[in-house]
This record gives sequence, structure tokens and C-alpha cells, in this order.
Amino acid sequence: MAAEIVNPRSDSSTDQDGGAEPLDSFDPAFALHRGGKMAVQATVPVRDKDDLSLAYTPGVARVCTAIAEHPDLVNDYTWKSSVVAVVTDGTAVLGLGDIGPEASLPVMEGKAILFKQFGGVDAVPIALDCTGVDEIVETVVRLAPSFGGVNLEDISAPRCFEIERQLQERLDIPVFHDDQHGTAVVTLAALRNAARLTGRGLGELRAVISGSGAAGIAIAKFLIEAGIGDVAVADRKGVVSADRDDLTPVKREVAGFTNKAGLTGSLEEALEGADVFIGVSGGTVAEEAVASMAKDAFVFAMANPNPEVHPDVAHKYAAVVATGRSDFPNQINNVLAFPGIFAGALQVRASRITEGMKIAAAEALAGVVGDDLAADYVIPSPFDERVAPAVTAAVAAAARAEGVARR
Repeated sequence: MAAEIVNPRSDSSTDQDGGAEPLDSFDPAFALHRGGKMAVQATVPVRDKDDLSLAYTPGVARVCTAIAEHPDLVNDYTWKSSVVAVVTDGTAVLGLGDIGPEASLPVMEGKAILFKQFGGVDAVPIALDCTGVDEIVETVVRLAPSFGGVNLEDISAPRCFEIERQLQERLDIPVFHDDQHGTAVVTLAALRNAARLTGRGLGELRAVISGSGAAGIAIAKFLIEAGIGDVAVADRKGVVSADRDDLTPVKREVAGFTNKAGLTGSLEEALEGADVFIGVSGGTVAEEAVASMAKDAFVFAMANPNPEVHPDVAHKYAAVVATGRSDFPNQINNVLAFPGIFAGALQVRASRITEGMKIAAAEALAGVVGDDLAADYVIPSPFDERVAPAVTAAVAAAARAEGVARR
């Protein structure tokens, strides 16, 4: 069976209680969401008793017996190898915070249809009514036989790091926390092209990241892996540096592999002379701080709906400006990455998603821009039909090269 992108809206003009006029009547978002945003569709016909005997009993028993004797056949004779579980506990949903599993479902459904629309990957939303690391890990491990991959979504830091680590250790299928790695992949792709536009290499750049949550820390790690010159991470209290005595274990680890320049003090102080600002935290950065950045700087202000630096301000001082919004050029959008990454991993039945596969995804994504590179075009649109095939092929090739592909 395959997830079908449909809009099964009810035609009812009253709410279930027969009371006040429904929300649908004045808000198109509610109208679109009525009944949910996805459904399930069979991929084989069941038209008569012969079809039924093959799709179900007795024919299905022969397939079950074969899989019991040769477990790897599950990948060939079920949907397992082409379906992803989209798992959340509802603790860090978009910019809404800890709103719980039921309230997270519209986002998880949305994620699932994006998997299908942009990567051809079936996905199932799973919202868990538990928040403990061990509870989540054990639950997902027990669900894993039904899936070819696990996309962790909207789980708050720092628990998300440990949940992902444990699941990667215990499962032999790709486990990917998109809030971390999808954001990092698209950011790196845009940054590579911005550097190319201004005639610089990644190793010549010093970046400052505003935000020490899942995305900020993952971006820092990934940029270092990709060879950036230096990167510092800032939280509400300033630069995450080894001299601070108020760091969590995760932030202390971050302090150990970032900030080669030894910066201390506030975010604004760290931005002086910096080549890159990356915002994944919200809040507002003063115009004076942006003005103090290096010549031909890049401002990636990705908070939604309000960027940390408004593009009108950023354009006064920066050579390239990107946001997380679709109504400005250069949208840093995770949908550019995760469908193709999973499609590539599933295509070769990868046991995990490696750093090399993520870097390959970023390079492929950057390559889609090609000779059309411009200040307002350092990253392609999610609707560019070249994106998913390019990322899928690059990730599959990298999986084979790194020895994690199983076909």
C-alpha cells in the first residue's frame, strides 16, 4: 500500500456538535486540513476471488513462510524497504514548542506528504505519547520491523541527540533527525554557492550561529566536517566557549570543537568581522552588529516567521541573504534535502545515513544551481524538479562508496 497525496475534505457545513459555524468557513488552512491531508491506497487490485486469494489468504501465507525462512525477503515482498516512519513526541513543533502529540499530527502529516511529493517516498506519521529518552527509543525499536527508515521530527533538545544516537546504534536502518541534519545539509549547500559567488572557499569563512538547539549544533558540526574555517555558536548568554561555567554537557562538547578563535562575550561581539551569520534561534540581531560583519558577508536568518535580521536590513551590508521563508529569495527549506536523502538511502537499502552521504547531498543540491548562480539564487526552489533526482543519486552513490549499501 502507498500513501496517496489527497485532500479528503468533508463537505459538511456544520461542526460535529451542530453548533457554531466551523473554522473552515473563514480560514482556508482549516478547510484544507479537514479529514487530514493523506490517505492510504492499494497498489494491487482486489477485483474478484482470485485477486483476494493472492493478496490475502491463502496466497499471502506462502509469502509469509518465505520471509520467515529468509528474513531479507521482507524488503522484496512488502513495502518495508520503501516506507519511512515520521516520529515525534510533540515537544518542539515548528515555532510552537511543546504542544503534545495530537497537536503535532498536522505537521507530521505534512511531512509525510512532502516525502511523497518531493521524493516519491511513502511515509507514516507516528506521534508518541511519551517523552522519556528510553521510552521513545524502546517504542521506535519495537516499531522498526515495519519500516525502511526513521525520520525523527520536532523532538526537543538535548533529548533529540541521545534518542538519535541510541536508535542509530540499535537499528540497521537509516535514522535521521531532520531538524538537525536536513537543516545542516541545505545550509551547507547555500553556503557553498554563496562562497563560490564571491570567489572564496569554505575554508576562508568564519561563521557565527545564533542558536544552540538541535539545528544550531548540527549545523556547526556539519560545517566543520565540510571544512569551514571557523564557527562559533551563541546561545542567550553569548558565545558558547570553554571558559563558561554554565554549559550543559552538550554545549560543553560544542565548546570543544568550535570557536578556534577563542571568542567570548555576546553574539553581537562575535559578529564583528565575521563572514557568515546563521540564525536558527529567533530573536532580533541589531543592525549595528550586521554592519560590523566582514565585506561581502552572508546573512542566513532562518527563523520563522520573523527572521533574526530582516532582509531589507541584511541587504544593506551582505552580499547574500537567505531566510527560512518562501516569500523571499534563497529559502533554506529542509524539503530540499530529506526526501532525496531518504530516497537515495532506501534505493540502496543503506543501513544508516553517514556524514559522507549528507555532504554528497549538499554538494548535489548546490550543483543544481549551476551557472545560474546569483546573489538571489544560491539555492534552488523546492519545486525545481531536478532537486530530488540529483540528491537521490548522490546519496545512493555515496552509500555504495562508504560501504553501507546493501544492494
